[in-house]
Amino acid sequence: MSETFFPINDLLRRKFQTSLIIISLTLCVASTLFLLLFGSKIGFGISLIVEGKLTPGFSAVFSRFMMFIGILVFIVGGVIVSFMAFVTTAQRVKDIGLMKAAGCPNDSIFGYFMTERLIVIFFSCFLGNILGILADFASTSVFNSFGLQIPQVSVNFWLVLLVFVLFFVFTLIFGAKPILDTTRIEPAKAISPTYYLGLGKEPGFRAISKSNFTIKMALRSLFRRKSVTIRIVLCLITVFVLLTTSVAGGIIAYQTTKNWIEKAVGRDMLLIGHQEMCNQYKLLLSRFYEEKESPLFNYTDEKYLISEELVTQLELISGVDIDTRLVIETHIREIPGYVVDPDTGDATRVGWNREGVSIIVGIDPAKALNEWFLDGEFLGSQEWTAVIGDTVAQKMFEVPLNQGILLFNGNFGIIGVCLDPLNNGNVTYVPMKTLQKAASISKPNIVMAKINSLVNRADALNQIRATVSAVNSEFEVFELNTILDKSLGFLSYIWSTIMFLPLFSLVAASLCLVSYVMLTIAEQRQELGVLRAIGAKPITVLKIISAQSFIVLLLCYAAGIILGIILTLLILIPEPFVTGYTVVEIVQWLSIALATMFLFSLYPAVKFAKKPITEIITQT
Repeated sequence: MSETFFPINDLLRRKFQTSLIIISLTLCVASTLFLLLFGSKIGFGISLIVEGKLTPGFSAVFSRFMMFIGILVFIVGGVIVSFMAFVTTAQRVKDIGLMKAAGCPNDSIFGYFMTERLIVIFFSCFLGNILGILADFASTSVFNSFGLQIPQVSVNFWLVLLVFVLFFVFTLIFGAKPILDTTRIEPAKAISPTYYLGLGKEPGFRAISKSNFTIKMALRSLFRRKSVTIRIVLCLITVFVLLTTSVAGGIIAYQTTKNWIEKAVGRDMLLIGHQEMCNQYKLLLSRFYEEKESPLFNYTDEKYLISEELVTQLELISGVDIDTRLVIETHIREIPGYVVDPDTGDATRVGWNREGVSIIVGIDPAKALNEWFLDGEFLGSQEWTAVIGDTVAQKMFEVPLNQGILLFNGNFGIIGVCLDPLNNGNVTYVPMKTLQKAASISKPNIVMAKINSLVNRADALNQIRATVSAVNSEFEVFELNTILDKSLGFLSYIWSTIMFLPLFSLVAASLCLVSYVMLTIAEQRQELGVLRAIGAKPITVLKIISAQSFIVLLLCYAAGIILGIILTLLILIPEPFVTGYTVVEIVQWLSIALATMFLFSLYPAVKFAKKPITEIITQT
């Protein structure tokens, strides 16, 4: 008969416990592999999804999040593996003691239990790799169904093998040590529940006052089993930190980046200009979420220029703010600058005269209807100044705020770097009067308009369209909310995926909690049986066990949220944008996670409470 028959038979005999271990380890492996495979498309390898989309500034936020969550996923995986190894060994210490008492040598005992552990680890790693690959494939398909064009590339075999080997070795080390330590203890200690349950004293029942009976019993059990309680607390705190960082951080980051885009594009903003010019401007905005080539376009064509008559009539419409702009595409060049060391006073030259092509937007700073998230400051009264987009800053400059930019043979000093979806961040803002002089163009080619909330929007919009149509029938009025909503939807899909990443770890942690409850039930078996024997109802037993789980969960929930929020606000997101709705949404999702884990933990408690008294008292 095969040497592995008895270990396999033993695992099948303990189906529920074996299933918990395999599922927990499988989810740890799957979450890690999924993070590496799918994360390479939206985080670590952000260029795969955002080449021609997003901007470096937005990409940096995503990458920072993915890197941090990746580290947390690995830590959570290690903590869960360690806890499950401890729990499974604690459940079998009595068996090891009986085998030692019967004369079985230590090496045979170690080989028997290690065979069990090897079987469980192999199947867990194998199933985890399959689940991780399927999750990556499914997530990519979902994204592609929304038109986000994530490449469905072949699976990296070596990466899958690496994850398999690392987790196999990692789990094997954590699993072997508790077994090795247990085989060295004396049979009498191993058989004693005082030892194998880690109690400070032999279990016994003593009268407890009726006041707060359930809470006192729950706390008594938690303090008696300090070792396992500390382990599950550390495990759950780590999981809640991951959950808070991904969910709360994801929501805050989405609201923050959403706020950046809404201010840069403008909510309820109207675009007025020639039909071809409006289509081109919409194309430039759509490059934030779609990889599109911009065809050759003559921005300075006479038919695109807006007459003073139209601008004047638009300004006369009550409740409408007007922002005229001149948009040009032209060649630009980096102008080197100098960085002064504050300690020595030495000046170091930065910049290499790099060249490129950028969209130049001439704007009247006093009438600008948009706001931008900036490093530095926006345009003011100075004429020869510029604010560049983050894509221009990354591709062409070393220290942008200490350098200049050359366009139309004019030297513009860079005073700010902005996050702007227009042309995917490849944009430069300069004072319109200065641009008109440099480019020898006297008129704007687009008008941005916004209707005041104090007037009737429909009436004002109809008046604007009638005015534009009367002056030039080839001109149109377009509401930019359509483009804005697509940009925000793109951000929402990506942040939703980031919030999905810790789901596997959350389920694995829930199974750890179930294993913890099973271990506490084993420790309290006799005293709970005595309670039932003297008249306590099954609901009382259920309340005691549930109170223990809830106390542990609530403690970990509070600690995890505090640490996660601190990490999110202080490290991951610059100038976070938080509203009352954001707080409510975060509380809602985290409360659902807490309630789900608590309901998971009730299963072994309900199953135990329904058992007959004789079966509860009898040790098996």
